Amino acid sequence: MNKKVIEYFMTPISILGVGCLEQIVNYIKPMAFRKALIVSDKILVEMKLIDKLTDVLKSAGVFYIIHDDVSPNPTIPQVDYGLKLFQDNGCDFLISFGGGSPHDCAKAIALLATNGGEIKNYVGLNKSKKTSAPLIAINTTAGTGSELTRFCVITDETNHIKMTITDWHVTPIIAVNDAELMLGMPPSLTAATGMDALTHAIEAYVSTNATPVTDCKALKAIELIAGYLKAAFLNGSDIHAREMMVYAEYLAGIAFNNASLGYVHALAHQLGGMYNLPHGLANSIMLPYVVDYNRHAVPGHYASIARALGKDTKDLSDESAALLAVAAIKELIQDLNIPKTLSEVKGFNERDIPMLAANALKDICCVTNPRQGPQEDIEGIFRSAI
Repeated sequence: MNKKVIEYFMTPISILGVGCLEQIVNYIKPMAFRKALIVSDKILVEMKLIDKLTDVLKSAGVFYIIHDDVSPNPTIPQVDYGLKLFQDNGCDFLISFGGGSPHDCAKAIALLATNGGEIKNYVGLNKSKKTSAPLIAINTTAGTGSELTRFCVITDETNHIKMTITDWHVTPIIAVNDAELMLGMPPSLTAATGMDALTHAIEAYVSTNATPVTDCKALKAIELIAGYLKAAFLNGSDIHAREMMVYAEYLAGIAFNNASLGYVHALAHQLGGMYNLPHGLANSIMLPYVVDYNRHAVPGHYASIARALGKDTKDLSDESAALLAVAAIKELIQDLNIPKTLSEVKGFNERDIPMLAANALKDICCVTNPRQGPQEDIEGIFRSAI
């Protein structure tokens, strides 16, 4: 009998529900935190959405300083600048406010604040020795799952690559998902982040590291996304759809935090690093083509995914049902008006494919993909998406 030990990673405290942002003071006060470094982006500051957070902190007597110079693909200089702000201003905890980019940047800052060195030293699995500085992650999008995960992705602009840090020490101590913060999210961002969540759920479900614990969460996330993403896209003020997408991205986050991911993310990371393509959009473009490649390895899994996406697979073989999963994903992308091919990516050059494929195979996400292939296969997936 083969023995397999399962490790389960999860943020210690999660707060979900409409209007739940105000509840964070109930946790901050007992922890006796004095001053926060808030990591966000300029758009959220200009929209004054961040005021909902700062008003709560002011009412609780918590001091703060804001680092809003975070791009859609956070970079090494942005991490280093945030670390300097944290140290120079005597901060003792961090709050990330936004989507995956502020969360990832804050995770990197928190890791360096206690472990020192450069963020590139922590690429890979569990390279740190000390717990990160305390981080509270507040979501304003329903997609990345970064508010509760042990993953952190930072862009090395010099080498045009995305560095993936997988380390349980970067897991936030509190995750906050308040659907009210997402009501103003534009349709394009709703679509891209929703497809990011779908990618997380699908890749977690077919991962070679999946378990019954992650499977049930991944499939429920897929069902919720199939049922509510288009509604949130078409009517951004639909609070019920927004809240259901919160649950979907949260469940997907739990699933991939423990089962890991696959080729979609490995390939999408290269597109983000090379062309500065937003992560959710990169995932969305590559998803149907990787699913089409993988379906031959685990057709039964993709048959289940097709059913979760609302397809009738009665009387179909697993192989035929798996094809419906590909079709359902393409239909959803069409309905969300998302770019479908790499030809639509600004700056994309087919001559970059060998380098993109070679770098993708070095990505830790490849390890748990259900079908393993040589570089030629990865190049073929990229070319199928042109």
